[in-house]
Amino acid sequence: MKTTVIQGIGLVVLLIGGSMALQTKNTLIIIASLVLGGIVGEWIDIELRLENFGKWLESKFARKGEETEFTKAFVTASLIYCVGAMAIMGSLESGLKGNHNILFAKAMLDGISAVVFASSMGVGVILSALPVFIYQGAITLGAGLLQGVLSGQVISEMGATGGLLIVGIGLNILEIKQVKVGNLLPGIFIAIPITLLFTKLHLGM
Repeated sequence: MKTTVIQGIGLVVLLIGGSMALQTKNTLIIIASLVLGGIVGEWIDIELRLENFGKWLESKFARKGEETEFTKAFVTASLIYCVGAMAIMGSLESGLKGNHNILFAKAMLDGISAVVFASSMGVGVILSALPVFIYQGAITLGAGLLQGVLSGQVISEMGATGGLLIVGIGLNILEIKQVKVGNLLPGIFIAIPITLLFTKLHLGM
């Protein structure tokens, strides 16, 4: 039953990610963002750092014999909760306009999905709240500094880029292909200058 539940979640994640990615108005923006983001992510090796953080946490909280599942649950849940369009748009809306409604809605959805994940993948899911808090908090604070720069189109392309990363997470959950989604995360933020450049040059925008 555990395998079936995880596979079901994986299929839903693929659907959500695919629908988000299709919202882009120019596929070249996603390509450029992920290529450059992948270079930066590989250089920093975000995935390894996230896994090491998960291993450190598992040494503190996991019972013997659960280490591998703990890290997998922590990394998977952290990426799913961080990459989504609601995380990006909710944090930006909070930072730019002081409207927290999207974040409140996301918190409710995350809570429901966390119960499902925790029942099938373990306690590592619960501790993913820490990187999610840091991630969303950083975007909210940064958004306040970028007020007037981030247009609706920029936010849309960031969400579309994140959507493709969610597809990668879905592939990981289904064990079809292991994608280093963590190392591609910088692509979401690199989409900002690339979208602005494409808009300025009127390249398919």
